[in-house]
Amino acid sequence: MSFDEVALEAARAGGEILRRRFGERRDLAIETKARHDYVTEVDREAEAAIVGVLRRRTPAHAILAEEGSLGAAASDHRWIVDPLDGTTNFIHGVPTFAVSIGLTDAQGLLAGVVHDPCRDETFHAVRGGGAFLDGAPIRCASVPGLDAALIATGFPFREMSRLPGYLVAFERFVRVTAGVRRAGSASLDLAYTACGRYDGFFEIGLFPWDLAGGCLLVAEAGGLVTDVQGGRDVLAAGSVVAAGAALHGAMLEVTRATL
Repeated sequence: MSFDEVALEAARAGGEILRRRFGERRDLAIETKARHDYVTEVDREAEAAIVGVLRRRTPAHAILAEEGSLGAAASDHRWIVDPLDGTTNFIHGVPTFAVSIGLTDAQGLLAGVVHDPCRDETFHAVRGGGAFLDGAPIRCASVPGLDAALIATGFPFREMSRLPGYLVAFERFVRVTAGVRRAGSASLDLAYTACGRYDGFFEIGLFPWDLAGGCLLVAEAGGLVTDVQGGRDVLAAGSVVAAGAALHGAMLEVTRATL
């Protein structure tokens, strides 16, 4: 079984729990990890299902998961798991959330999957193999400039000290683009950028599990992915600018000046 197939199996196992439990959300026990950052029993249940698949299929691989599950500590391969990207949406009944799974090796991102259980859409990619939505190839949009671009973003709710600079960037994008959207799931924002629904995406204050599933999708769909200053180690930086190759530079001009 390929790494892509392992990731798909694990993502669907977690997604089935999210889909089933979404109708029971009013009875959930909700904990606060930090201000505006929540975790539920569903996050943990979905993570357990995902990690169970990964441990069974790739027992020698390390695992970094948002809610704390760990695998082998010493390995060139590491799975990075967000079992429920969009917990606040889930809690409030907004059907915009996803399972995000990425695999890294010594060269960087190797495989990525973002699974949307509400729409039953699965985005996936393997390094050098292209990006796909439910098995069909996808490509980033080729919008050449910001004036016609629809871009996505996320608010830095974990790092409110960075809000002033972010609001400057937000205003600049609002003034020069066709529109800015904030849906509340970074992995889906990246997946939508990879398939051309969004022309680009930027956000700061992120963790590796927010990014690992989706960044490879954009790269394999012909786009560019950097941090907000143009660096390539996005997972370490915790920020991202992702867009088609023709638009990325224009977005980066804004984020470099403000963030």
